[in-house]
This record gives sequence, C-alpha cells and structure tokens, in this order.
Amino acid sequence: MRSSITFKLFLAILASCIVVALAMGTAVRFSFDSGFDDYVQEREQQRLDTLAQLLAADYLEAQGWQFLSDRRDRWWRSLRLSRRDLPDGREHDEPPLRVMLADAQGDWLAGPKLPPSPSLRRMPVRADGQVVGWLYTLPPMAHVINDEIDRQFQARQLRATWVIVSLSVLLAALVSLLLARVLLVPVRRMAQATHRLAEGHYRTRVRVGAPDELGRLARDFNRLAHSLERHEQWRRELMADVSHELRTPLAVLRGEIEALQDGLRPLDGNALGSLAHEVSQLSQLIDDLYDLSLADAGALNYHMQPVDLGVLVAQAVDAVQDRFQRRGIAIDLQAEERLVMQGDQRRLLQLVSNLLENSLRYTDSPGRVRVRAHRTRQAIELDVADTAPGVAPEQLPRLFDRLYRAEASRSRQHGGAGLGLAICRSIVQAHGGQITAAASDLGGLAIRIRWPTDAASTL
Repeated sequence: MRSSITFKLFLAILASCIVVALAMGTAVRFSFDSGFDDYVQEREQQRLDTLAQLLAADYLEAQGWQFLSDRRDRWWRSLRLSRRDLPDGREHDEPPLRVMLADAQGDWLAGPKLPPSPSLRRMPVRADGQVVGWLYTLPPMAHVINDEIDRQFQARQLRATWVIVSLSVLLAALVSLLLARVLLVPVRRMAQATHRLAEGHYRTRVRVGAPDELGRLARDFNRLAHSLERHEQWRRELMADVSHELRTPLAVLRGEIEALQDGLRPLDGNALGSLAHEVSQLSQLIDDLYDLSLADAGALNYHMQPVDLGVLVAQAVDAVQDRFQRRGIAIDLQAEERLVMQGDQRRLLQLVSNLLENSLRYTDSPGRVRVRAHRTRQAIELDVADTAPGVAPEQLPRLFDRLYRAEASRSRQHGGAGLGLAICRSIVQAHGGQITAAASDLGGLAIRIRWPTDAASTL
C-alpha cells in the first residue's frame, strides 16, 4: 500500500493541507494576539481617559487633592467608574490595583506605589488646562497577564483556534483520501489495460474520459492498442500467406520429382521446363520477401543519380511488349521528354516492371494498358491504368499490403504472390514519392505515382 501511487498522492495532498491549516492557524493566532493587544491598549487608554476626567472633576470640586486623604473611597469610586465591566454589587471590593496617581511634581497620592521604570505609561490629569497630576500604569503585556478575564478569554480563543485547526486537518485527510482515489481511477484503469496489453490482449481498450491529459493519454493508448492489434493480424496473415506461397511451389516440385522417380513421367524437356518454372517462381518469391525485409530494416541500398524517367519507362514497356501482344493487350505509352529526377535506375525500372506485370496478370483479354509519364508544375507523375476487371472501392486501400490479392478466387495461375505492389510502395517511398490506387477511367485499375519536384530533384 505504501508503494502505491494512491498512498503517495494521499500523503502529498494531506501534507499540503496540514501545512496550509497550520499556517492558517498560526496566522490567525498571530492576528488575534496582535489585535487583542491593540484591543487591551485601546480599552486601557479609554479607562485612563475616563479616570483622568473623573479625578480632574473631583480635583476642581475639592480645589486640590486633599479629598483623597479625607475620603479614601473617592479613589476607589473613580476606579470603579472607570472600570464599568465590574459587577455593581462589588462596591467595596478592591479591583486590581494597576494605576498609580501622583501630583504634578510626581509625588505619590493614591494607588500602588509603582517603581520608576522606562516601561511605565504616563498620562496627565488636567484641570482648567493645567497639569495637576499624573496617572502611571503598567505596560500592556502586564495588563494581559494580570487581568484574569482577559487571560481566560485569550485561553479560550487559543483552544478554539487549535480545535479548528485539528478539525481542518481531519477534514483534509478525508478530502485527500477521496481525491486520491477519484483522481487515480483513470490511471488505475490505464495501468490494468497496459498490463493486459503487455500480455498480448490487443483488443484491450480504455474508456476516454474528460478532454484533459488523462483523456489524451487514453486516446493514445487506444490508438496504440489498435495499431498493435492490426500489426498482429497482419503478422499472422503474413505468416499464413508466406507458408502457403512457399508450400505450393514446393508441393509441385515434390510431385514432379516423385513422378520422375516413379517413372510416371519421362525426364524430357517439358518436365525440366516445368521444374525450372516452379524453381523460378519460388526464387522470385524469396527475392521479393528479401527485398521487403531489407526495406523494412532500412537496409535496401539505393544509388541515387540523375535518371530520365521517360527513357526508363520506354525501356520497361519495350521489354514486355511481346508478352502483352501474345495476351491480346495493347500498351499506350505517353512519356514526355527530359523527365530527369534523382533516383536509383535499377529500382525505378523494377517499379515500372512490377506495375506492368500486375496489369498483364489481371487485365482481361482483349484489353488495354495506358502508361503516362509527365511533369506538372509541382511534381513528376507516373500513371498506369488498365481496362477491366476493376477493384472494389473497399479493397483499394489494401492493394499495397503484402500478400494481398484483390480477389480471393485468383489463384497462382495468374502468377505472383501479392508482393509486387508492396515492393512498389517501398521503392516509391524511398524516392520521396506517394503511390495511390483508384478506379481507372478505362474500367480497370489506375496506379498513380507522384514525386514532388523538390523531393525528386534533391534525393
């Protein structure tokens, strides 16, 4: 529990709340003490003012301070009247003696004889504008200490302050625990989902909550899980398709060899040609897989140099012209001159050959293939379009996936293993271009390759 993030977050929030509560309690206590001292000083000042006025009135009435010696109760009466907070029933109870009266020369007249001290407060008693006496009182802190009522009030306020602080800390602990649990619910779900994802459950998803950092993290997690699920599906399909593609020529080779060994088929030129054809198909498949693996690892070598794309396309068309004629498929070549770009001549020739081979395999006879290489204002483009049959719109995005055939019914009699277009995409991307598939205006499939002018010239 102590190592959990919930406990750590709980401690962090609780510690912050405790520090704030203690700081507030200390600040309130300091403010109260300061305000209480001011209150005591103001109260004592008012009492001294009242006492000075009473004594001045008695002094004028008696024409001197003789009344203090004749009637001692006059002094206590003046003190009692200045301290109106005392109960009325305590006329003869002696209040706390904290004030001393002296005459104009500073000689003691009444009250406690306070020793001379710089901390004593002094207030004049004026009669008819003349100073006829002085009132001396203790410093304010001594007032607080000596006044029992003030001391009790101060103690009650102190207890109330720390009770409030204690209750605030308990409330902070409760709130911190609730916040720690609530805030970490999405994190806990994310941790559990990550654990399941690490175990190979790629269908795991998490609920996206508020559009905050945790919400964005949840969306990124779902995209990651979807990507892993898709790649895992592709891996399984790739393994199944590769094993199937390898098994078929090997099974044919084994059948042919067993037939020759059993004498069921004579060892003549036809038998050797059939064996050579299957070996060639198998070799081509292995070469294509090897090229794709090198492309994925970034180890496929490209020797970039200026290449005239129009001349290169014409060479690729000329190489397959006879095969197209035998299939009854016409080739319409439209290539501009001086389509110079930076590229690997051998790989670009492989690219065009693969596109032409794809059209040759899957275009019905009689048919037509149109090859266009031209320059636009911003790019060099290569288009290969053919006649029927076409490809369903939902299958177009997957044409460049490995070992994918647009129609599951197409067998190996058409040749190839569904790797040609995948290799084409790798070559185009290595040259900084983009390759897309769309429905052709001729009724079949159109492959468009676009190399931006800046990318084609700087590669």
